[in-house]
Amino acid sequence: RQYLATLSRLPDLQLVAIADVVADRARSAAANVAGLEAMTVDEMLATEAIDVIVNLTLPAAHAEVSLAVLRAGKSIFSEKPLATSTVDARAILQEAEQRGLRVGCAPDTVLGSGIQSARKVIDAGTLGRVVAASATMMVPGHELWHPQPNFYYQPGGGPLFDMGPYYLSALVTLLGPIASVDARSSRPKTERTIATGEHAGTTFPVEIDTHVSALVEHSSGALTTLTMSFDVVATRSANIEVHGDLGSMIVSDPNTFDGVPELMMLGHESWQCAPETTGYVNGGRGIGLLDFADSSADIRANGHLGFHVLDVMESILESAREGRRYEISSTVKRPLPVDHKVLPL
Repeated sequence: RQYLATLSRLPDLQLVAIADVVADRARSAAANVAGLEAMTVDEMLATEAIDVIVNLTLPAAHAEVSLAVLRAGKSIFSEKPLATSTVDARAILQEAEQRGLRVGCAPDTVLGSGIQSARKVIDAGTLGRVVAASATMMVPGHELWHPQPNFYYQPGGGPLFDMGPYYLSALVTLLGPIASVDARSSRPKTERTIATGEHAGTTFPVEIDTHVSALVEHSSGALTTLTMSFDVVATRSANIEVHGDLGSMIVSDPNTFDGVPELMMLGHESWQCAPETTGYVNGGRGIGLLDFADSSADIRANGHLGFHVLDVMESILESAREGRRYEISSTVKRPLPVDHKVLPL
């Protein structure tokens, strides 16, 4: 629903079709959007008038669906993560390159006014030399609100793969690519109990670590402390903080599109809000597709960024398993900034 609401109002893009493995779902969604046609996946792939397909399937199906789209001669924008392994993600990028097609990847929250306004503060040198950052996402677990949370606790899930792309994409946008990680992880609970829905009271096994802490070294030399957890009741920590030798900044939630950075400058006694002067205003999930409308434009929420983030997440889990520092084999160009643009509501 969030994607449909956004794509329906983006300039230079025409939303024409929707498909789902359950045909009734596609028909139901299409009925709520003028001009939207429900199709089967095969029909969508065969329709020449379609230039790009948005892949909103479960993470385990991302690679299979994205490769089918590319082989049908269409560009792809995928929900995060790009795939559940770098092997599959690399195959997607190689297929696109061979066919001269484009790959985009969520999250595109980094294009909103919140993260972009924070980036502008850094780029202007307001904080001085950036030396450190912290990124924190800690909750008690999705089984408290999700009626079928099992997949969050299976390989490819967990706090890092679920929420890590938002935080790591924001960190790369703000501070540049990541060079190495040194991580540890734990699994305090071996089973969880569903609290809501028809399966309430049912227990299920926890197959992955659910608390992950990592020291993340950026190529710039800045050090980020990253904590992702499904085992913490609450935290008062900011989602992301960035610290320079002239000032510190609280960054808005990277899972949202708006927000105002808060600054504490050296020698000052109170936090001050920085102006929200850049990035897409009124953004929503799907604004990353705007760059597809201009074939000459660089895609900011691009597949190479999605690959780098996935590589970092894989390396964090490997580092935690082996108890050692991991060098990141991939790198990526820091995406271009977004000018101040107000999207229609």
